[in-house]
Amino acid sequence: MAAFHAVRLPATHLPGGISVNQSPSNRNPKTVIRFGYGSSKRNRLVSVLASQGDGNRNENSLSAVEVKKILEDSPLLPKPLSSNQLAETVSNGSRVRVAYQGVRGAYSESAAEKAYPNCEAVPCEEFDTAFEAVERWLVDRAVLPIENSLGGSIHRNYDLLLRHNLHIVGEVKLAVRHCLLANHGVKLEDLRRVLSHPQALAQCENTLTRLGLVREAVDDTAGAAKQIAFEDLSDAAAVASAKAAEIYGLNIVAEDIQDDTDNVTRFLMLAREPIIPGTNRLFKTSIVFSLEEGPGVLFKALAVFALRQINLTKIESRPLRKNPLRASGGLKYFDYLFYVDFEASMADEVAQNALRHLEEFATFLRVLGSYPVDTTML
Repeated sequence: MAAFHAVRLPATHLPGGISVNQSPSNRNPKTVIRFGYGSSKRNRLVSVLASQGDGNRNENSLSAVEVKKILEDSPLLPKPLSSNQLAETVSNGSRVRVAYQGVRGAYSESAAEKAYPNCEAVPCEEFDTAFEAVERWLVDRAVLPIENSLGGSIHRNYDLLLRHNLHIVGEVKLAVRHCLLANHGVKLEDLRRVLSHPQALAQCENTLTRLGLVREAVDDTAGAAKQIAFEDLSDAAAVASAKAAEIYGLNIVAEDIQDDTDNVTRFLMLAREPIIPGTNRLFKTSIVFSLEEGPGVLFKALAVFALRQINLTKIESRPLRKNPLRASGGLKYFDYLFYVDFEASMADEVAQNALRHLEEFATFLRVLGSYPVDTTML
């Protein structure tokens, strides 16, 4: 596999605690990308001049278009799976294959590697594709975001949890540290717009407003970094991770630009089969249920946990997609599903009794998973 290195310039600091990288003024900045081909035991050096006005190109220098072509063909940047490519994917069986949404450098890739060290992380174009990849036995697990401490819930994945027959087997919390990435030679004052996922843009709202940058939403953070690099944009930056900067050869213009230092995303680990819940460590159970319309029905549902001293850590309501409205007493009401996380293992008799009680009056009840709590960020 080709080796890949990107040169990063030292960081200085902007007012407000934001770090900024600036190139020395007495020389033209360059991006140096090295591709090592293991079969030939030799390295090829590609120098790309990132500033205007430097005409000293040599026979080993390539244009930005040529570098883009090399990067696109690199085995380090596998193309994300789409739904119509799932049947073509094969596993060599040597490592756990873990699906995530996005491209290389995405925070989801880091979460997958934290959840399953030394795994083979498999990028997918859409959340749906990651679910399908697990169901079709093309990967062993999926690691997908479910909520962020600043941006809130990822509603799409709540809906997909109900649509697909996968089980939550764990969770992982990842501290998200956003960086402003641009091509080498591009300074902060050159920027006019910024590309990233809508959640990432929202998490950096105050900083981006202060910098006066026009926001443009794209599918994911690392995809924004890839676009900045491949299109050689000089007026735009991406909000993405430091890892994305290394992968796509970008300069980190500013670091830690999120509005709150406590920016954490919680990811779910999904599998085809549930794990056997235990009582030897802190467990969490996730369920989804629906109720009849009427006064106090939600209070009654939550009381089954309160009466047994079971702590709820999350409650999320989502309209029932197939039949969102229901008629009652001449009026129409939204029909809701309630997603609840509570601190108890399904191996505990008290949790089993709580769900038996809830099942007596719930119109629908499903256990999504009972799994160990990730305490690394607590």
